[in-house]
Amino acid sequence: MCGETGEADGFRIEHDSMGEVRVPAAALWGAQTQRSLENFRIGTETMPGGIIRAFAILKKAAAQANAELGCLPAADARAIEAACDEILSGAHEREFPLKVWQTGSGTQTNMNLNEVIARRANQIANRASPIASQASRPTDEHGVALERPIHPNDSVNRSQSSNDTFPTAMHIAAVLAVKRRLIPAARELAQTFRLLEEKNTGIVKSGRTHLQDAVPIAFSQEISGWRGLVEAGIEQLEASLPGLCRLALGGTAVGTGLNAPAGFDALVARKIADITGEPFVSDPNKFHALTGKDALVFSHGAVKALAANMMKVANDVRWLASGPRLGLGEITIPANEPGSSIMPGKVNPTQCEAVTMVAVQVMGNDAAIGMAASQGNFELNVFMPVIAYDYLQSACLLADAIRSFDHNCAAGIRANRDRMSDNLHHSLMLVTCLNPYIGYENAARVAHKAFDESTSLRTAAVALGYLTEAEFDKVFRPEEMV
Repeated sequence: MCGETGEADGFRIEHDSMGEVRVPAAALWGAQTQRSLENFRIGTETMPGGIIRAFAILKKAAAQANAELGCLPAADARAIEAACDEILSGAHEREFPLKVWQTGSGTQTNMNLNEVIARRANQIANRASPIASQASRPTDEHGVALERPIHPNDSVNRSQSSNDTFPTAMHIAAVLAVKRRLIPAARELAQTFRLLEEKNTGIVKSGRTHLQDAVPIAFSQEISGWRGLVEAGIEQLEASLPGLCRLALGGTAVGTGLNAPAGFDALVARKIADITGEPFVSDPNKFHALTGKDALVFSHGAVKALAANMMKVANDVRWLASGPRLGLGEITIPANEPGSSIMPGKVNPTQCEAVTMVAVQVMGNDAAIGMAASQGNFELNVFMPVIAYDYLQSACLLADAIRSFDHNCAAGIRANRDRMSDNLHHSLMLVTCLNPYIGYENAARVAHKAFDESTSLRTAAVALGYLTEAEFDKVFRPEEMV
């Protein structure tokens, strides 16, 4: 049983099943959290806030379900709920200091939540019910009775195991990150592109394939391709959500549901759905839910697909904006900051570059998640913290990058109509419109002659005797080729 004794030199002594541990007196965490802090001094990456909030949601739901099933006193459940609500409001952030690089089941993080919630719940319960019997008990500096009725394991973790809570927290956090951050950012960008399409109707420019001149395209059509890339990403993200909405909670240690009351899994899933407003359900196969991380692999694949599409869009934009005089220069983008410490007046496509760097990070995370999901033995995956960290980093980074690109670049894209028109009418690939009249091979000869002699297609076609000037002018209409 976890407990505590007096304090000295700013520390208190906590007890767990392995003995005594010195814990900072003001900390809400207990012995197991402290042991993790001391045993895993690895890196600087701490467990993401999304995971902490997801744990608070599931602990609140578990307390409600346990109380309803008669496994937890209603007063204890209310105190646990109150503590969880404080965490969800942003309080106690410093109480969750554990590193990502811990046990592969995330047990230390689960216990970190259990300890913080239990201690805070006891503070709340003691303040709400200052009964006479409590007054006679020894208390700490916060007024918490040292014989605490709300226990990290027996109360907060009741009917649960780290092995089913951490997978559940991962799914909750992933759904909330995708639905509340990533998809909204992508939808805003798609709308920006839709407005740009409308604003640029009627502008015809040269298309490009293989970074070479191609047949004409309307600029609005090119923008619609960008919008389609974003909208396809949204569709794929939405397609991944049903798998993430299936929860492992109730499987306990190995999927059998040992020490969980009948009906707990379905009830706690409904409670989580009520708290979040999302369609969470209990996974019907807890053995798969505990060991398989394929839903996260599948969903992150959609995140990666959107990142790949965003890299393509960002590269298109910076190519089109290249110059301003010696590149394509067909669009201008906002000048957000000076581009060079030595070259005055230089403006760089900084938002595009940020997007491409984020895309590379997401692609790297995808490789790590895929490898991690393939690991673990028998009834448990033991790479869950790194999966959680990388997934949430990808979703949140990409959401931020999309929103930044939208507001600071895409919304300010302007067509350089003169440059587009000039490039269009100097493109040799306009010769394609002659194919129906003089044939592919003859049209190729026209293009090669015009290129070799630095002359126009019109001059070359007439010189080769394939068309008269009047015939050429009749069929050569670039603006009608889109």
